Amino acid sequence: MMTPGELKPILTTLLLPPVSLLLLTGLGLLLAARRKAGGLLLAFVAATLLWLLSCHAMAVWLAQNLLPQHTALSVAALKSSGAQAIVVLGSGVHPVAPEYGEPQASGAATLRLRYGVWLARQTGLPVAFAGGLGWGAAGEQVVSEGEVARRAAQQDYGLTLRWVDNQSRDTSENARFLRPLLAKDKVQRIALVTHAWHMPRAAAAFERAGFTVVPAPMGFILPSRNSVLQWLPTGDGLEASRAVLKEWLGLLVHRFT
Repeated sequence: MMTPGELKPILTTLLLPPVSLLLLTGLGLLLAARRKAGGLLLAFVAATLLWLLSCHAMAVWLAQNLLPQHTALSVAALKSSGAQAIVVLGSGVHPVAPEYGEPQASGAATLRLRYGVWLARQTGLPVAFAGGLGWGAAGEQVVSEGEVARRAAQQDYGLTLRWVDNQSRDTSENARFLRPLLAKDKVQRIALVTHAWHMPRAAAAFERAGFTVVPAPMGFILPSRNSVLQWLPTGDGLEASRAVLKEWLGLLVHRFT
């Protein structure tokens, strides 16, 4: 029997586009057999929403209106912030990478680690990384994200991660499991590195765990210069909208639990 945590990725997939809107379209077409006008209207609305949510412009609008905003952190501001360490959050692993012969960090996780390493080189601050085996990785991922990041940081950037949490399965556990590791070195004020759309929920989780957080967001969803292309559906547009909606739902759940 699945645990509540293992159900999270399944429920998230069902609630977010494209699955939710495809199911709604299918429901509309089924209803059209009996109530043609109502069923076709439902299918049309679902298809229209899928189009809009696949547009980069809609992803930008959602990010700006559904989530608290964080601006980019300058190196000067970080140096004067009193942060004692840089904490980088994971974002998934490719468990099978035949070209390397070993697991590799996802694209999002690689971007976060690269930015964290860059900040460390600018400031001299030590780096922590949080990421274990995600709830959706059961039976597939055999190496923790923390270990993949440790290897990548050393091989690609020549940097040794000071602290690595390789047990956590979500953002809340990232914060809770890192707390005792950093507390041993009396680290309480951290610069937190994650995507801008993930920062509101991540910062809240680390503050609940007892950290003082200096947000260091990256990977912003920014307006496109091409006003026509940004209203044409793309896979990247849908992925961005989905990420924002997932974080918005996460903030709602934490608000009422």
